[in-house]
Amino acid sequence: MYHSQAKGTILLLITALIWGAAFVAQSVGMDYIGPFTFSAARDVIAIIVLIPVILLFADKGTDGTYPPILQQLKPDRITLIGGAWCGLVLGAADTLQQVGISMTTAGKAGFITALYIILVPFMGHFMGRKVPRIIVICVALAIAGFYLLCINGDFQVSFGDFLVLCCAVFFALHILVIDHFLLKKANSIKLSWVQFATAFLFSGTLTVLFEQPDWSALWAAKWPLLYAGGLSSGVAYTLQIVGQKYTEPTTATLIMSLESVFAALAGWLILGEVMTAKELTGCILVFAAVILAQIPLPHLSFRQKN
Repeated sequence: MYHSQAKGTILLLITALIWGAAFVAQSVGMDYIGPFTFSAARDVIAIIVLIPVILLFADKGTDGTYPPILQQLKPDRITLIGGAWCGLVLGAADTLQQVGISMTTAGKAGFITALYIILVPFMGHFMGRKVPRIIVICVALAIAGFYLLCINGDFQVSFGDFLVLCCAVFFALHILVIDHFLLKKANSIKLSWVQFATAFLFSGTLTVLFEQPDWSALWAAKWPLLYAGGLSSGVAYTLQIVGQKYTEPTTATLIMSLESVFAALAGWLILGEVMTAKELTGCILVFAAVILAQIPLPHLSFRQKN
């Protein structure tokens, strides 16, 4: 059990690291193309990246040979339904985030996105899940950190911050939807592939309706797109789904919220974004909340076992 939990923690930490740096790629990519085009292009790259991954982990048939490639890629019914739901939620989250990032900084967007750590245990509680008290303490600590980072002196949030906050709601739903279908034994890698195919339909439709993609602009944004599509989408979202197999949703959420710390650090190191002492204090509080959440205190919970 402990080995499985450690495996899940490591996978989710890698996920957070990749996602954190992705805020820089998303911010830079917006210098060349629109937010809908960026989201659609990264989804296409993710779909392509995941095809060889699916084939690599394909199971042999009863005769000891691998089935045809199209059959290996074909998802079962639960995986198809789960991937479709995940893709719709993820498409909305990615689009809101990408538009919001064009109006705020990479570091700030990373922290606001991580507000989903508040929403996951809240939603989970009403779905009948036990919420350990230590997790509630960690969430409160993280809220304090987000406040120090995101709220201006006049207690107002910019429109870009608001859009990223809306995306946090969808990311919380995304985590709970993934958990729901993993419990139904959906294939994790194929689930990721279907979700990106669905997300592409979502963002691709918005691109056709509201933007006019230019091939030269897409080529100019190739490096941010390759990182966002290949690593952040194709690799990291798949690691998230696999990592959630071994981790309770609320704890997984806290681990992945470290993406906000990595986003702030990446924005500082790569983009030269300056963080005040107040904002750095917020980073430290969120990091402390994630570390504290890893301390095993199973006897502290709001609802005792019968």
